[in-house]
Amino acid sequence: MIEHPDKNFIDPIPIGIHKHPAYCAHVEEESDGNPWFHDIKEYLAKGKYPEHATHTQKCTLQRLVNHFFQSGGILYRKTPDLGLQWCVDAKEASRLLEEMHVETCESHNGFVLAKKILRARHFWMTMEIDCIKYAHKCHQC
Repeated sequence: MIEHPDKNFIDPIPIGIHKHPAYCAHVEEESDGNPWFHDIKEYLAKGKYPEHATHTQKCTLQRLVNHFFQSGGILYRKTPDLGLQWCVDAKEASRLLEEMHVETCESHNGFVLAKKILRARHFWMTMEIDCIKYAHKCHQC
């Protein structure tokens, strides 16, 4: 503990709350019919931002693009060990969850399921959350 010079008062910590979610966290549903990585693919292919993107969303998209690579129309995520992970949409992600869970059901852990999918070189942004939710739905888990 550090003694504060004025023992009766502690400086407040300013915390900002944004009205809109961060760009990269807003990938749970594909309401517009495009996969979560559509904007990243478009930016890599054409260098254009989405039409209604704010300045913050444009900056976030620029940072995200550094971690992705496109080859033959398929988007890959670069890993620190110079590997590539295939970016999948929601339909493919749910299929992968079911397949991998059948193989790893003995562990009964969402984190282990997520790591197994990552080792199989697949990726989507909400992978850990989806794996944990899927493991909670399993009666054995």
